[in-house]
Amino acid sequence: VQLVESGGGLVQAGGSLRLSCAGSGRTFSSANMGWFRQAPGEEREFVSAVSRRGGTIDYADSVKGRFTISRDITKNTIYLQMNSLKPEDTAVYYCAADFGYSGDLRSATKYEYWGQGTQVTVSS
Repeated sequence: VQLVESGGGLVQAGGSLRLSCAGSGRTFSSANMGWFRQAPGEEREFVSAVSRRGGTIDYADSVKGRFTISRDITKNTIYLQMNSLKPEDTAVYYCAADFGYSGDLRSATKYEYWGQGTQVTVSS
């Protein structure tokens, strides 16, 4: 099982990026998928998640209204569209997959599989 993120980079404040996370090795349409981020010296924090059938979508308050999560089951891929980026969004962004049926989508401990991360840097 492998998750591979892409799309990170350097952008000015107010700009946009779209992160992608491609899964392989399992049918990720049956997984809850999440995005987390970790800034230097900080703990990993929840950003957004989408449940296996898309019935539940959740965002951290800090990104609500600016970020949009989506999934393309035909490509086994999820996306994170990030608009109106701020310097405080600077972090390594990770996608994660969970094949369970209980637990909190906001909790990192729920997720079984993780990507390697992609760096997002927002300059002021």
